[in-house]
Amino acid sequence: MSNRTYTQDELKAVLAGMGVTDVVAAERYGSGHINDTFKVDTSRGISFILQRINTDIFDPDTVMSNITRVTEHIRAKGGKSLEVVAYAKPWRLYAFITGARTVDLITEASQAYKAANAFANFQNALADLPAPRLADIIPNFHNTVSRLGQLDAALKADVKGRAATCRAELDFVDVRREEAARIVNLMAAGDIPERITHNDTKINNVMLDDVTGEGTYVIDLDTTMPGCALYDFGDMVRTSTANAAEDEKDLSKVFSRKEYFEQLVRGYLDKAKFLNEAELANLAFSGRLITLTIGIRFLTDYLAGDTYFHTAYADHNLVRCRTQLKMVKSMEDQAADYEAIVRAVAGK
Repeated sequence: MSNRTYTQDELKAVLAGMGVTDVVAAERYGSGHINDTFKVDTSRGISFILQRINTDIFDPDTVMSNITRVTEHIRAKGGKSLEVVAYAKPWRLYAFITGARTVDLITEASQAYKAANAFANFQNALADLPAPRLADIIPNFHNTVSRLGQLDAALKADVKGRAATCRAELDFVDVRREEAARIVNLMAAGDIPERITHNDTKINNVMLDDVTGEGTYVIDLDTTMPGCALYDFGDMVRTSTANAAEDEKDLSKVFSRKEYFEQLVRGYLDKAKFLNEAELANLAFSGRLITLTIGIRFLTDYLAGDTYFHTAYADHNLVRCRTQLKMVKSMEDQAADYEAIVRAVAGK
C-alpha cells in the first residue's frame, strides 16, 4: 500500500473512466498491506471496491488475467466469487459484497472450521480450470528456501544497519534451515503435486455470512496461481490459530490455539478430498513452515528497509517477525498433539 493521499477529485476521475459518475464518497477501506483500497458509495445506493494495484509488486495485466479466469470459472459453476466490474490499469473495480464481513482475528473455533471449508471449496472449484496454466504472479512465493536466500542477501547488504537489532531472530531461523526445504523437495520429487492455490489464506481473506457465519466469498485473489495446497492450509494455521494480532508486541499473549487447529483440520478435510498421502502426512508441519516463512519475509523486509510491507512505525516488520517466530515455537511445542489431530480426523 502506498502512502500517497488521493483526493476525492482524483478518485472521481478514475471512477468516471470506469463509467461510474455518481460518486458520493470514496474512502480508504480495509486492513490490507499491499494495494490501495477504497469503498465507493454512489447516489444510486450501489457501492464498489476500488483498488489501485501495487505496481512495485505486481504486473497488473497478469494479475487481472488470472483473476478474471478464476472468478469467471467459479461463477460459471454457480459458486460465489468476486465480480470484476471494470479494469483500467492499474485500477480495478469490484462489486461491493453485502451480507458478509471479514474478521482480522478469529474469536470462535467454529469460525476456523467455516473458513477452512471455504478455502477448500475454493481449491475444489479450480481443480478443473481449463488450460492454459495460470501465470506465476510471484515466482517462488512460498518457497522457503528461496526466501532464506533473500534473507541472506538482505543481511549481507544491511542497508539500514539493522542487523545488530535482530540477532536473536536470525539465530532462530538458522536453527530451522534444514527442515525449511522439506516441502520444496517433496514437490521437486513429484510426491506432492502442483495445484491452483490462493497463497494468502489469512482469515480476513474469506468473508463470513452475517447471519449464518458460513464462509462465502474468498477474496484478495492477487496471488492465486499454481502452488502447493499445503501452503494454503499452513497459512490458515498461521492466522486462524493465532490468539493475538500479527503485530502484537507482548509476546506473552502470542500462541497457537489447539482447539482452533482441530477445527481447521476438520473444516479443510471435510472438503479437500483431493489430498494425497504425502500432503496429509505434512499437513500439521505446513503450519509451522509457513509461519516460519512469513517470519522470514518480515525479517527480510525489516533488514531491507521496509520496501514490501506497509509499516506504521520504524520496527513494525521486526515486531511482526517476532510474533511469527513465537507462533512457530508454540506450534513446535504442540507438534505431537497437532499430528495426532490430523491422523484422527483423516482416519489414519
